[in-house]
Amino acid sequence: MKTEFADVNETRKTVKVEIPQDVVDAEIDRLARDYSKKARIPGFRPGKAPTRVIKQRFKDQILHDVAQDLIPRAMDDALRERGVEPVDTPDVRDVTVEEGRPLTFTASFDTVPEFDPGDLSTISLRRPEVAIGDEAVEGALGRLRDRGARFEPVEGRGVDHGDTVVLDLERQDASGKPDKHNDVNIELGAKANPPGFDEELLGLEPGATKSFVIHYPADYPIGELANTDVSYTVTVKAVKRRVLPELDDEFAKDLGEFDTLDALKTRIREDLEHEAKHEADRALRADLMKQLAPRVPFEVPDSLVDREIDRRIEEFARRLIDQRIDPRQAGIDWNAFRESQREPARETVGAALVLDEITRRERLEVAQADVDREVEIYAERTGRTPAAVRAALEKEGGLSRIAAGLRREKSIDFVMARAKIS
Repeated sequence: MKTEFADVNETRKTVKVEIPQDVVDAEIDRLARDYSKKARIPGFRPGKAPTRVIKQRFKDQILHDVAQDLIPRAMDDALRERGVEPVDTPDVRDVTVEEGRPLTFTASFDTVPEFDPGDLSTISLRRPEVAIGDEAVEGALGRLRDRGARFEPVEGRGVDHGDTVVLDLERQDASGKPDKHNDVNIELGAKANPPGFDEELLGLEPGATKSFVIHYPADYPIGELANTDVSYTVTVKAVKRRVLPELDDEFAKDLGEFDTLDALKTRIREDLEHEAKHEADRALRADLMKQLAPRVPFEVPDSLVDREIDRRIEEFARRLIDQRIDPRQAGIDWNAFRESQREPARETVGAALVLDEITRRERLEVAQADVDREVEIYAERTGRTPAAVRAALEKEGGLSRIAAGLRREKSIDFVMARAKIS
């Protein structure tokens, strides 16, 4: 087999490969025999058609199969002989395959050369201060109080600001199509209410019916409603007032294992401090990645950047689905979103390449016990047995991803131990 490698740039390579004629012809003969066993050719008994006839009748399919069989093996041999490891599947083109001739093709691929990550002691990081003030505690306590609010019926007066109104509602847009909803809860003052809607309800008492028109301004965020008039007819069924619980020891006891309000505040402060420490760690890590990325002395391969962009888009789409939003109906310009992620993705890939090079140079390894521990943690989190989780991960190659992630974390710890952190 003949190979001719060429450098497009520091990371992009091409190789021209020529597979000898005798290897190609032998593969064609083997495949023709396989086709002969299955093919049904008029005038011949099954399996008895001459090889010459099989080759003529199934020429395109056989040549396609020859290329599918020989090219991957030839690429593996060429890369192994050269000592090169591509970061993605090589892009194969210009394939020529005919009986009686060598098979030739050209492949392009990206690779990452070895490089010096530089002096890690010159990295300077600043850990954000973790300080939880009384205002943060009171704010969290207030949110708990809001969630514990109850609604009491209002009697002897009409709807007022801050009330929650239960009503039947019918609306009609410019097209004249009616839209009815029963037992709708409307909280006066809510941001989602149409402009001027609250004012139309003020003073209404249970049993009252009112019709009115709402004009949506031209800059209204929902495009199909902007600069339109919508007719509403509402029938008030009930008026309720939101009542907040008293902030006392009884309130704390209702929330769990707290004997006093002070005990609840102590737990809130501890939780906020724990969350703040995690946020500080994330900020410190993000700063580290930002400083590592420029240490790559070459342009990071586009294939790795595109792969990271794909991962970001998939993650964003999953978050939308978790919020019960169909990504296809979310009104997002996905091409623009993809381009907006290119530079952040390039930075992420650059930092990862530096960490991987540090892992290689320092020979950082992950013990099997560390992988087993991660499997057990995931099993506990998902309510499955470690054996079931391990079997699923082995089937999809997940164990190697866990090991790679743990090696990456070891590399981060290695860098952190040498960086200046204030």
